[in-house]
Amino acid sequence: MGRHRTDEFDGGYRAQEPSPAPRRRAARGGRGRVLVPLAGAVALAVLLGVAAFVIFNREHDCSGGKLPLRVVATPDIQPALNKIAGTYNKALHSIDSRCVEVTVAKEAASRTANTLAAGKANADLWVADSSLAVSNLRSDPATAVPEPSGSVATSPVVLVTAKSSAAKLAGSLQPSWSGLIAAANVANPDGPGKKVRVLALDPQKNSAGMAALLAAAGSAKEAGQDKALVGALKELSGQLVSDPTALLASLTVKSGSKVPVGVASEQSVHVHNSKKPDAQVVPLYPAEGTLSLDYPLVVVTKDAAAQKAAADFKRELTTESAVRVLQGQGFRGPDGKGGDTLSKSKGFNPTPPEALPAPDVKTVASMTQTWSRLNLGSRMLTLLDVSGTMALPVPSTNMTRMQAIAKIATEGLGLFAADSEIGIWAFSTHLDGQGKDWREMVSVGPLTETIDGTLRKDMLIKELATVQAKATGDTGLNDTLKAAYTEMTKSYQQDKINTLLILTDGAGNDDPQGGLGNEQMLEFLKKTYNPKRPVSILIIAFGPDAPKGKTQMDALAKATGGEAYIAKDVLQVRDFFLQGMERRLCAPKCDG
Repeated sequence: MGRHRTDEFDGGYRAQEPSPAPRRRAARGGRGRVLVPLAGAVALAVLLGVAAFVIFNREHDCSGGKLPLRVVATPDIQPALNKIAGTYNKALHSIDSRCVEVTVAKEAASRTANTLAAGKANADLWVADSSLAVSNLRSDPATAVPEPSGSVATSPVVLVTAKSSAAKLAGSLQPSWSGLIAAANVANPDGPGKKVRVLALDPQKNSAGMAALLAAAGSAKEAGQDKALVGALKELSGQLVSDPTALLASLTVKSGSKVPVGVASEQSVHVHNSKKPDAQVVPLYPAEGTLSLDYPLVVVTKDAAAQKAAADFKRELTTESAVRVLQGQGFRGPDGKGGDTLSKSKGFNPTPPEALPAPDVKTVASMTQTWSRLNLGSRMLTLLDVSGTMALPVPSTNMTRMQAIAKIATEGLGLFAADSEIGIWAFSTHLDGQGKDWREMVSVGPLTETIDGTLRKDMLIKELATVQAKATGDTGLNDTLKAAYTEMTKSYQQDKINTLLILTDGAGNDDPQGGLGNEQMLEFLKKTYNPKRPVSILIIAFGPDAPKGKTQMDALAKATGGEAYIAKDVLQVRDFFLQGMERRLCAPKCDG
């Protein structure tokens, strides 16, 4: 084949026969002029590429190996953080020539807190679900845990019910903490609790449960509902659910005629609805406002390199891509702003609810103690006055004093949990032989225990319904009280609140044939009472003679850290039993 000429394109250059010496053509423009600047551009590009390579590798220098960052987060936010960590790890973030490798483990905040309290940190960075958990941990001077350094997300704590029940609920309960308290108050059986069943998250295991308690307690104090709050807490202690998943699932299960209502974080509602489209639940935003889970970041490592890695990962959590991941899983940002997952069409309120004031460390610690004490078991011996004056009629009623007091006792019995230990003694004079002023009607023991084929609770109710006053009997209170107090002190149980309850018409001690005098009785109680093993005396008196004995009743009660109450009518008994329960929360230092 012949050779193709290309000199008309390349100025005489021959592709296959290079000239021994290039020809110089000054007059014509050609490739020579193009190659010079092109060569410069290529050189510049190479230099820029090298510079970029150097800069890139300086920022992503893994020559020193990997720098592990262990993150422990609560189960609700762990999936989102794990996804963000995956993206972060791929970007090769370098700290002192070591590339950070983030792992995110899931663990309940209470368990992590216990581990940290024991001085066995299993994480470099802790993401709890709430500052409440961190505050409670930091309240112990022996626990060296740093303050949180920011928040990664928020999720308001809301009331929640099944979507199918929302319309029915609207007529019985308005979304509010005060409404929830009224519905849960065990001492208000005629209130909204007739139509609503309230479920609670265990506050000792779940921060949303503790936040709900604190929000409800704050609202109750503001509205003067202190006694109602105690009644609600007592009821809720028996309606606890361990985790949000179980609580939300139970809301859609039909059980009786009452509409179930619970508390949960807004984010958990989103997750539930995403997984169970056929069993939807809806959030109800409390009218007073609410507290939110705030997912604080706590750097618990003391290693300098790990601290730098934690600071770098924390910056990553504020990026737009990280925020999108969190919002996509139902969280709001620290500013309360949510994403499309919290739209109105999905049953949420895009506008964040009003924030209640954040409780301080002292308030959180107090609520934790209150809950723990309220849930201690009950052990109570009731002394029932059956003296002759108890047969007198109660004005404006069809009852005798005996019947009214028995009704009071039956009312009170319904406020105690099934595992409570309760018994009753009757007292007057010479009830069990000459000189013995008391008689055991039902021994102290578990309400669920069977005695001769009958449950103790049923036996108590039967005895109260049939008890009769001794027409010729006087009021041998002091001798009875000494015997009962001695028995309760001797059989004291550390894991229970030990109480001696006196139900009387308030005539005080009236024993013509002798026995302990009032001063001797007080001296005995002051000598016997042990604040480390407290047995408190509560007195509820009913009848026109009650005020006459108030001074002595107060003295007897206060000698043991107890209280004496005078009921103007039978219905007041509910309040008095609740006030008695309130004393449990502060005993043995209720009066400072």
